[in-house]
Amino acid sequence: MRTSASVAVGTPWSNAIDVHHHIVPEFYVEELRRLGFASTLPGVDKPAWKIETSLDMMDRQGIRAAVVNIWPGVPAVDADTGAHLARWINEFMAELVSRHPGRLGAFAVLPLPHVDAALAELEYCQDVLGLDGVGLITNYNGVYIGDPSLDEFLAEAARRRVPMFVHPTVPPSTGQPAFGLPASLCEFPFETVRLTAQLLYNRTLERHPGLRLILSHGGGGMAYFAGRLALGPLIVSDLAERLPEDPIGYLQKLYSDTAMIGDPHAFASVRSFARPDRILVGSDFPFMPESFSAENGRFIVDHGAFSPDELTRIQLGNAAELFPRFADHSESERGSLT
Repeated sequence: MRTSASVAVGTPWSNAIDVHHHIVPEFYVEELRRLGFASTLPGVDKPAWKIETSLDMMDRQGIRAAVVNIWPGVPAVDADTGAHLARWINEFMAELVSRHPGRLGAFAVLPLPHVDAALAELEYCQDVLGLDGVGLITNYNGVYIGDPSLDEFLAEAARRRVPMFVHPTVPPSTGQPAFGLPASLCEFPFETVRLTAQLLYNRTLERHPGLRLILSHGGGGMAYFAGRLALGPLIVSDLAERLPEDPIGYLQKLYSDTAMIGDPHAFASVRSFARPDRILVGSDFPFMPESFSAENGRFIVDHGAFSPDELTRIQLGNAAELFPRFADHSESERGSLT
């Protein structure tokens, strides 16, 4: 059994739980190709990965544990094919977690938008495999996760209070100019804004108060757009019936991670909007290089003006509350972010 190295000195997320940590097993990439999805990882290069790559990075950065995900999960296939692939992935992740106790947790993938199949896999992953939450993408072949057609799934996820990590993907629109640039460069943050607007105006967060959603990359553009999203009734009066009474309050209950927000411009917006008890550490490794993730974290620690207690919550406490696997760490083990 591999155990955590001693806490690395001077690293920004020493002793942290990383909730935005991708794994890219070769069987998954090959299966996507076999199913006809040649562009296996939309908008990004496929990184070289094996489990030792993740564990070595975590050791160097002093990261206590990572809740890993396989992105983008199950592609747009029929329910039976999707269920089979989801089960294959989830059993692989459960075995990976079992081989590295204390170091890894995992977000399950689900065969959405097929609700019955997704509910069956959610039950299996929670009650049999003991996985830590669910990894979602913003839209499944054009069906965004706040769509009323997914209400039965959302109700069950809310009842179970399952943490759900939401990562953007390529938008479903066709013919939109891309300027020869990957969708991940500019479309991914706005995918999260689209989803945020839908969650608000479908009253998804109001109707399913037990939802525990983690929006990656600091919530995308949510912090910048939140005030504008709340102005819908001033633009079209009929929207007043669709908007919760306290839209900003609902959005501030959402969790977000620190991936790719460690610069003066993005971080200023996120810092003014996000509550410290709703911020989680995210490296975005290995899609973003280790050196970038370390610099990103250092900026947040150095410029966030967080109190020691707030930093400890961001580092460890918020994730420990969401993921019972890591909830038994004592105060004396938590260390310091500074």
